[in-house]
Formats: sequence, structure tokens, C-alpha cells
Amino acid sequence: MVDQRDEFISEAQEIIEGLARDLLALDASLKRKEGVDHELINDTFRAVHTLKGLSGLFGVARMSTLSHHLEDLLDEMRLGRVELTPRVLDVLFRAVEVYGQILAALRAGEPEPARVVDDLLSTLDDSVSRPTGAAANPLAEYDLDPGLLAVLTEYEEHRLRTNLQQGVGLFVIRVRFDLATIDGALDNLKSRAKPHGEILTYLPSGEGGDAESIDLDVLLASRQSLDVLRTELAGPNVQIEAVARRGGPHRAASEPPATTFGGQAPRVTTPPAAPEDLFAVAPGTAPRGPIGPILEEEPQATDAPRQGLSIRGVAQTVRVDIRKLDHLMNIVAELAIVRSALSRITDRVRGAPELRELGIELHRLHRGLDRHLGDLQSGILEVRMVPLGQVFDKLARVVRQISREHDKEVNLVITGAETEVDKLIVEELSDPLMHMIRNAIDHGIEGKRVREERGKPEAGTIALNAYQKGNHVVLEVQDDGAGIDEDRVLATAIKRGLVSPSEVEALLQRDVLGFIFMPGFTTKAGADELSGRGVGMDVVKTNISKLGGVIDVHSELGIGTKMTVTLPITLAIISALVVVIAGRRYALPLASVLEALVFDPSSVRTIEGREVMTLRGATLALCRLDAFFGLPRPPSATSSARRFVVVVGVGNHRLGCVVDQLIGQQDIVIKPLGKSLEGVRGFAGATELGDQHVGLVIDAPAIVEEILAAGDASRLLGARRGGEA
Repeated sequence: MVDQRDEFISEAQEIIEGLARDLLALDASLKRKEGVDHELINDTFRAVHTLKGLSGLFGVARMSTLSHHLEDLLDEMRLGRVELTPRVLDVLFRAVEVYGQILAALRAGEPEPARVVDDLLSTLDDSVSRPTGAAANPLAEYDLDPGLLAVLTEYEEHRLRTNLQQGVGLFVIRVRFDLATIDGALDNLKSRAKPHGEILTYLPSGEGGDAESIDLDVLLASRQSLDVLRTELAGPNVQIEAVARRGGPHRAASEPPATTFGGQAPRVTTPPAAPEDLFAVAPGTAPRGPIGPILEEEPQATDAPRQGLSIRGVAQTVRVDIRKLDHLMNIVAELAIVRSALSRITDRVRGAPELRELGIELHRLHRGLDRHLGDLQSGILEVRMVPLGQVFDKLARVVRQISREHDKEVNLVITGAETEVDKLIVEELSDPLMHMIRNAIDHGIEGKRVREERGKPEAGTIALNAYQKGNHVVLEVQDDGAGIDEDRVLATAIKRGLVSPSEVEALLQRDVLGFIFMPGFTTKAGADELSGRGVGMDVVKTNISKLGGVIDVHSELGIGTKMTVTLPITLAIISALVVVIAGRRYALPLASVLEALVFDPSSVRTIEGREVMTLRGATLALCRLDAFFGLPRPPSATSSARRFVVVVGVGNHRLGCVVDQLIGQQDIVIKPLGKSLEGVRGFAGATELGDQHVGLVIDAPAIVEEILAAGDASRLLGARRGGEA
């Protein structure tokens, strides 16, 4: 039962995410005043209809009831009886949120949120406006066969009336299809005709055709001229005519006679379609389904052998629980440890002259194991990767909702939604990104009147960009709002005792803007539902740090603010540099390592209480990790022993970490430290380093932030002096 519930939740979640994307597209078309995309309305109707059937099958009563009411509303919209307005869209977006709450309750083993569903149902009737008055019947103006009108579906007749009321012309595309390829060829015709108008219906003409072919009349509503349509859609088996209009203007002598649709008007006979014809199915393309109303058809498998049916599935994907992938990744990590042990044994055997042949054989086996293990690791990592668009779509709904609640017009511009990261990172990014978006709308984007006074467009813009940079992914959230007032931030910091007035002059912009991430820090005088309690940006930094990332802020007063988040692509299995610090082995993730070099104590100098060195003309801050972690130097260590500097980089920050030895590279899986040790600074977890040795994994981003943060220099310098031998 648990497996069935999880399967239902996964499938329902996919449908709801698709529904949300369609609603966002409808909202965008309304804003652009482009008119309603009726295909999108049909897509939303189908999504809700599918949810109704799915939830009914699994006994999710509240979701089924809600879907039933939404289906009625969307059906009325399809038929033009309910107008699509921002208020109606608000209800539909609210339904998406309620669907999410229902799924969350099911996943947690809790009952469905009855009150939330009932409240939404009670607003449905109050949120729709029906058109009043009756329009004249536009069908009477055209030579349409009454028999045709009798077989049109209610929706098809509605679309026909709507197009005629808008003055759109009617055309008949008469085309002959090979029966063996009709479905794919018809899809080809639809895709070619779509840019030029709307296909309303199609039906057999009752004329022509033979045992191998069939003639169809396709009714097209289009604002294009007949000549344009003939140019764009013409082919050896295609004839296009305008539907005759009663009492229409006199035709020119050169114009072909108009035709009727569904009647017995003369027609031009065309030869049967050849295999290489304009609308022929591409080789290897399977037919998709029987002829039927174009907006009501359901995809069906028609590539079964003619002598019987087939129950073979056509899906090429399977859903996998992320916990199963975690288990596989742990197994791969154990195999990596075995590989390392095998490598050491191989080196020992090859060093013995009497075991030379055995050493060569072992080396060959080790190379094969290393290659296949690398392929296995890459394959599992690839399965875990998902596009950031999964979380970006949710943020688009948040922007719409919050901007409407606070009477601000905000456009969200998204780029890089296809950038892929680990599934676990995507899930953990939702809250930080939501807080950043909320903060940008509340503190950044000004009201319409203020923006007009400052010469800005009435609608504010929040740009969300993602791209891959080496082994990291970079997320940028930028707004064109008021920017961060550094004077107000400093005044608040001084008032709270975070910095003294005498220290203000020494602060850089990075240091000042860093105060906004302090717990409880806010420049607002009072709190509201959106912000002002000083917890949002603190949550952002905390959650980003847990993911092994850093966040940078750049702001210009009156211009806008840009927040840049740098994260590792995956946390599942990573390559690490094993180092020795004060006689103990540690793992430093290679994703953060830029280079390593021999440490020259004579090149170290002190600037403002901070140890630095010069690397290729740039100043590099140093951190002696033994002093940072408070580790005593072993008695055997001497001041003249050779040491190393590992240069780590996170985002735009660089730091030189002084270590005693470099052991080598190793693939590791990071295990959590547990609740009792999770607060220990500077460590991301633990891992097995081989030979039954457990080592701590250094949290490079956290160390970089702490070392470079304002106010820490003097304390760290004192700690270093006390810890040096």
C-alpha cells in the first residue's frame, strides 16, 4: 500500500507541475493582452480531469471532489460561458497550492486538509463571471451543411461560433491520406496549419478514396488570405477553398469558386498520396490514434501487429525513490574503498621481484575495476541530476501571488532552467530561493508610483539565472529595485551592537551587506505577513551553508540588488583531496580546490591582523587549519618541516589553507556527523578513508566565510599564535 501511495504521489505531482506551467502561460498571455490560448485551457482541463480519475482510483476523496469542481469550471471556460480573468486565475493557482498541501499530507500519513479544500470550493462560484446577453447566430451567414452541425461536439460548435463572431475566415482543406499513415500525416498537417489558424474539426468527405486511402475535409479558421494558405499548405494531394458566405461580396473572375463544408459542392480530384508526399509519416514513426474530434482525441498505441492487440508499454522512463539511489551510492563508495585497498596491495606485490607476474595481473584487474566503477558512479550521478526548472516554476507562482497581494507589478525572467543539479540540492533550494524572492519584492521592488517618479518602468523585474561553473552551479537573483541602503544597515548594526562606530570606517561593502544575514537582523520598523522579522535571510545563509555553498551580495542604491549563490553540483559522492593536519587525516572536497603549492613561511606578511601571501600578483588570505581547529602540534613536528598551501575557492572568494601533508585524491561519500556534532564548525561530515580510518570532511565554504568575515581577524590571529609550536 505504501508503494502504491508513493506511486500516486509521484504521478500526481508531475501532473500538478504541468498544470502550474500551463496556468503561468495563461497568465502571461493575459498580461500581454494576446487573447486566450484555447489549447492551454484544454490542457488544464485534461490535467484536472486526469487528477480526478487518479485520485478517485486511489481513494483520495478531497482531491477528487476538488478536481470535479475545477473540471466543471474549466469546461465552462472551454465553452465560453465563463471568462478567463485574473480573479479566475487566482482561484486556479490557489487550487495548485491546495493540491500540493493534499499531497504533503498524504506523504506524511496525515488526513487530507478538509477545511482548506472546503474554503476553496466555497469561493469557486463567487470567482467566475458569466457573459450576459445573446449574440446573433453567425452560423447562418455561411453555407454550412446542417448535417455537419449535427455531428459537431459542443466544444467544436463553440469554437466555430467564436471564430465567426471575431470575423475570422473559414477554409476547407481537402486532403487525401494513405490509410497506413493517416495518423502521423494528420498530425503533420495540424502542426503546419497551427501557425496560420485553428483547426476546428475534420471528417471524411464521403467522396473519393479507395481501399488504400481516404479523403478528409478539414475545417480551418484563419485570418490569412486564401493565397497565403495555398502557398504555405499546398501539396500534390491538398486542395484549399474558402467556405462560401451567403450574400457575400462579388468574386473576381480570377477567383476560384467558394465551397461549402459538409455539402455536395464540386471538388477537385487529386491523385493518391505518394510515400514521399508532403504529409507522409516519417520513417519509423508510429501512427498515433483513430480519427476523432481534434481536441478530444486521446493518444493510443496503433503499432500493434494487425493479427492481435499488444499490451507492451511505450514509456521509456521509470520513477526511482531517491533513497534507493542513495543506497546505491553508498555501495559505490564502499567499492571505491575496496579499489583503493586493491591499489595499495597491487603496488606492494609489484614491488616484490618474485611476484612480478602476479603484480602485472593485479594491475590489469585494478584498471578494469577502476574504469567500470567510474562508469557506474557517473551513471548513478546522472540519474540523480534534475533541472532547476522544477523549483523555478514554483517560484514563478510565488512571484505572481506576492506581487498581487502587495499591489506591485513584477515580471520574473528565468534563464538557465535546464541547468542540472542533484535532486536533493534542488529540494533544499526551495526555501532559500523563496525567501530571496520575497525579500526582493518587499524590500527591493518599489511601488508603482515610486518607480514612476524615479523614471523606472511600472513593472519591476526579478531575473533568475542559473549556469554551471566547473563543479559548481551558480544561481543569480537580481532585481531592478531600490537597492540596499548601506547607511540604514550600518545604523541598525550599530544599534544592535554588531559593530562599534569606530570600526565602521574599516568595513568593506561586502562586510556591511553581510549584516543582513545575521539572525534577527531587519531594517523594517514593523513586521508584516511578508517580512520584517529578520528570519528570512538568516534562513537563506544557513540553508545554503548546509549545502556546501556560499552567497554573495552586490547592491547599488536606486539601481537594484544581485545575490549570487554558488553550490556544488552534487553532494552524493565527491572527489576529495586527503590531507594531513597535526598528524590527523582530513578530506577536502576537490570541487573547492583550485591548486596546491609548497608553503614558504618567508612570503607571509600581516595586513590588518590577517596573514596573507602574494600569489601571482594577487593577495591571498591564509588560514592555518591546525590553529583554526585548535589542534595541538605533534611533538615530532618541527618548524622547518615542509608544509603546503591548498588554495580553495568558493564563488569569488579565495583562501589559502596551510596543511602539513598532501596524501592524494580519493572518491568519498559524506556521512552526517549526527545531532551531537552537527554544530561543530568547519566540518561538513565524515567519511571512510580506507584502512578502516575515518576522517572528517572539511567544510571549505564555511571556513572561507568565517575567515574573511569582518571582526574575526583578530580572534583568529590570536588563536593561531596560541596554537603554533
